[in-house]
Amino acid sequence: MNILALKLILAPLIIGTASLAGRRWGPAVSGWIVGLPLTSGPVIFFLAISHDIPFAANAIRGTLSGGFSLIAFCLVHAWLAKKFDWRISILGSLSTFALLTLLLEDLVMSLLPLFGLVSLTIALGLWLMPKQEAEQVAASTLNQWDIPARILVGTSFILFVTGIAPVIGSKLTGLLTTFPLFAGILTVFAQRQQGADGAIHVLRGLTFGLFAFAGFYLVLGLLIERTSLGISFGLATLTALIIQGTSLFILRQLHR
Repeated sequence: MNILALKLILAPLIIGTASLAGRRWGPAVSGWIVGLPLTSGPVIFFLAISHDIPFAANAIRGTLSGGFSLIAFCLVHAWLAKKFDWRISILGSLSTFALLTLLLEDLVMSLLPLFGLVSLTIALGLWLMPKQEAEQVAASTLNQWDIPARILVGTSFILFVTGIAPVIGSKLTGLLTTFPLFAGILTVFAQRQQGADGAIHVLRGLTFGLFAFAGFYLVLGLLIERTSLGISFGLATLTALIIQGTSLFILRQLHR
């Protein structure tokens, strides 16, 4: 099986499964799910089999650095949503993400200190997130084309980023993999239908989910140059699922 065919099979499968789970369990869980490396993980995998392992390893550090941009996106959108409509909120949050991504391209830090700093930033993001009343947030009503559209957009994004990787380099490729594609869509839907509380609900779930994102890339970064792709991705995924399960339990306790 060639790489393109693998992309066209694996990417829709991952994105579609996660989207169905998010629809089944509501907006907070939707945000929690998109905190998983649903697009960045496949991108790194395809980089590893299309290029050399050091290229993928450097992209991993770039992706983990993108956690700073994601937290900035969440906080800016959440606070803007308290006073402005979804148009201004998404414009402000995506602009912040883009600016920080450009600045982070010059960041040089080894994997373990980077993981520690990203984890602290995630915790700080949760503390700074504006409060909202959980009981005021109803489930989003999405049409039948929502999940097929997510699959199409997500797969196209993976194809695009892996295609331009040789041109823009491993570090910027890694940073771009964290672009809040699904997070932005989910947050805008929630804000349009439920107001600021709906958006904050999704963004808090996403922020909780980023602990698993950080754990995934820590394990993957430590193993990818030392063992096979199957073992490194398998253990990284297991780590993410364990962390994600723990964070989901905490998230549900907070929203009871």
